[in-house]
Amino acid sequence: MNLTEFNSLNKEQVAQHLFACCGSKYWVSEMLNHFPFTNEQKLVEAATSVWYNQCTETDWRESFTHHPKIGDVNSLKEKYAGKEQEGIVAATDTVINALAKANTDYENKFGFIFIVCATGKSAQEMLYLLNDRLNNSIEEELNIAMGEQQKITIIRLQKLLPNSNFSCLKISQITTHILDTSVGTPAKNVCIQLQSFQNNQWQTIAQGRTNNDGRIADLLPPNKNLQPSTYKMIFYCGEYYQQQNIKTFYPMIEILFNTFNEEHYHVPLLLNPFGYSTYRGS
Repeated sequence: MNLTEFNSLNKEQVAQHLFACCGSKYWVSEMLNHFPFTNEQKLVEAATSVWYNQCTETDWRESFTHHPKIGDVNSLKEKYAGKEQEGIVAATDTVINALAKANTDYENKFGFIFIVCATGKSAQEMLYLLNDRLNNSIEEELNIAMGEQQKITIIRLQKLLPNSNFSCLKISQITTHILDTSVGTPAKNVCIQLQSFQNNQWQTIAQGRTNNDGRIADLLPPNKNLQPSTYKMIFYCGEYYQQQNIKTFYPMIEILFNTFNEEHYHVPLLLNPFGYSTYRGS
């Protein structure tokens, strides 16, 4: 189906399709106010604006309840066992049991299931992310989860309209990568938080771990623009070096930077155990 065909559907059919992309009744009802959509860019703009500017915590939490709960041992084995053929390393029983426990701990702490854009992520990567985010406050997790939901929504809209042109989608406005200059290779599996100053304190609004190329390219959902302000990126380098049994002078590195407009901002880190530098990249 393409966008023209989608626009030819009646509103009841459109509502059903949109609800499958994001399980918030209010989000769907407000999206219908923009229907039919002139083009794919207008569709994405509406999906983003309604989610961030009109929906509330109640709507975000409602959308979370419409995700399948994958947190018990059996469901995790079904999802992650024997996945080598898909390019994802199969999970061991130890990882699956730890992941099941972390899912339970997460829901008990925050009152909703763990929401993450899981495309291409292994069980071990999911476990790292879950354990990282268990340290956050409820306010931070709501910020992060709503961003992850928006990533999922955009992916589902693309799957709903596979014959449409989504070239309007931009990469995350904020990206980063880490190069370990002591060995000349990317620093992979490093936890990074993106924070903004809210309610008189720094709060995490996005979080992830670097991939095998030392990058996080999807901290923010596509086409989500931050307000011009000062932001902070925290790089948890201590764990990275600890895993290699290397001492480091900098267990955690904080980089503050300004955004001025809706341009893309790349914040790289050149790292070694006893020094680091950064710059605005491209």
